[in-house]
Formats: sequence, structure tokens, C-alpha cells
Amino acid sequence: NNASSEFLVEALRDVLPRVEGAYSLVLIDTVHAIAIRDPNGFRPLCLGRLDNGWAIASESSALDAIGAHFVREIEPGEMVIVEESGIRSERPFVSESVEPKLCLMEHVSLARSDAQLYGRETYGARRRMGELLAGQSPLPPSDRHFDRPVMVMGVPESGLAAAEGYAFESGIPLGQGFVKSRYIGRTFIAPEREPRTHTELRDFNPLREHVVGRRLIVVDDAVVRGTTTRALVNVLRAAGAVEVHLRVTSPPIKWPCFYGVETGTRAELLAVNLDLEEMRNYIGVDSLGFLSLSNLKEAIGAPGAGFCDACFTGSYPTNVPISFIRQGSAASDEVAQL
Repeated sequence: NNASSEFLVEALRDVLPRVEGAYSLVLIDTVHAIAIRDPNGFRPLCLGRLDNGWAIASESSALDAIGAHFVREIEPGEMVIVEESGIRSERPFVSESVEPKLCLMEHVSLARSDAQLYGRETYGARRRMGELLAGQSPLPPSDRHFDRPVMVMGVPESGLAAAEGYAFESGIPLGQGFVKSRYIGRTFIAPEREPRTHTELRDFNPLREHVVGRRLIVVDDAVVRGTTTRALVNVLRAAGAVEVHLRVTSPPIKWPCFYGVETGTRAELLAVNLDLEEMRNYIGVDSLGFLSLSNLKEAIGAPGAGFCDACFTGSYPTNVPISFIRQGSAASDEVAQL
């Protein structure tokens, strides 16, 4: 009934200011749907309109699937209450705690290419990442295979748009080198080591006729532990590629995520343990290049917008226990706000 529904709203007003971290919540009772985005807005949440009602989704792409019209993104620190008379918006958090910090990896890989973030489709941002990466990290000359054809290819799915941008900016032909299995999920976020290793070699099938005898520029979105990337490179070499040059549309990931992405411990992150040349050798590529943080933000094209870049810089927007970061540090009662 209305009284109990208002009790729920009152309870949320009381509890939410005490909760810290990343969350996008949707609560439903008999007469209300309530959508809440944390004060930092780490993860997307949006509002859509149907002919006979409203819709709430984690990203705008989901609205298209049900025929809903995208209205707007729910703002960081906002609570939207959908009821029979329409919608109303409340701000249960103190203004000082509201500081937008949308995860940069949403633009790089997590969101779908047609999702709207900060008012723009991620596809355009990813294509621009590839263009900037081509200028920042061009293909080096080859002494051994200078007469072999060169091809830019993207790793499905989020590397495809960036590969288009890299090819456009560099003038090197774009092609396809992989078909991704539709039956296997994303291995870099698998929580257990054994299943992730088991699926690494089954994620991609090479298009051998497109790969054999070529120098390849492979555009991917991130290198986390490096195991999947190394397996991917081995597949390309086994298919006949004479050179593999890896270009990555994000900076090296050096810090674990505590805001919704399973990256593993800091000790597991490849860029923590190895320098660029050591990473290149471990992955098994002829050259390796990462997009700089400044170019990544430029590619997104949202001046003045707030982003979380903690996985690249170690600067966490909220308090994180040092023991979580160090994994076993004696300073278990310390809290870092780096």
C-alpha cells in the first residue's frame, strides 16, 4: 500500500547516505519502482519511456530491446521514484558527497558500442581511441618482413571500432582476423582461475586465409593478467601470421578494481610485475603499445566530466583498506584514499 511504499522511500533516505562504494539499485514494490545511482556514478543507470509506462536499465542499449525511448541518464546521487502519477526525483545524499566518477572502462570495453554514456555513443569514442593510438604508437618498420602485407584487425567485440579508427588514421587496410565464439563469456572477469584458463583458447577462431603471411596490428581493449592475450597471440601465429603487433586502447592496468570489475589481486596484474619490454616478451608480440590516459580521456570527448581511473593510477575515489590493495599487508586496519 502507499503507506508501506513511503516507508520504503523513507528507509532509503536514511540508509543510503551511510553506504559507500559503487552501486546502481532498482527496487520494486506494488506501486513504485525506485532507481538509485551512487553519488560517484561509477556504473551507468538510465531512464526510458514506454507508451504505457517507464523503464530503467543499466545501459541505454537494453531500452532498445523492449522498444523504450531513451529519456536520460540517472545522475550520480539521484533517486528516481516511478509511480502511477509519473516520476519524481530526489537527492538523498549531501551535496559534498556527490562527485561523478564514471568508470573509464565502461567506455573502453564494458558498455555496448551503442550505449549512451555522458550523452555520446561509446562506438564513436572507441573509434577515436584507435585514431589516437595510431598516432601515438604507429607500426614500426620491419627488417625481415617489409615485403609482407599489413593488416589492422580488432579483437571482438570492443576492439573492432578502435581497429577501424587505427586503420583510418594510419592508412593501413582493415580486415577481420577472428570470429569470437558466441557461446563463451568474457574470460578476463571470470572469478576463478581454472575456468578462465580453460576458455582462453576457445574464445576465438582465426580466419586463416586473412591471417596467413601477414604482419598484423591487433587492436584490443585491455591487458589485465595477460593470459588471454598471450593465448590469442599464439592462435594468430599458429594460423600463419609472420608478425603480431599489439595495440591497446587503455593504459596499463596496475591497480585492482573495487567498484564492480573482477580484476584479481594486484599481484596478478601483468603491468605491476613487468615493464613494457617484459610484457611484450611475455605476451609474445613483436611490439606493444598502450593508449595514454590523456588520450583516452580526449577520445571520450566529455570535457569537464568526472571519471574513475583508479585501475590505471591507484587514485581511488572512495576509502579502500590498504590490506585489500596490498593483499596481506600487516597494515590491515589502515585506510587509503590515494
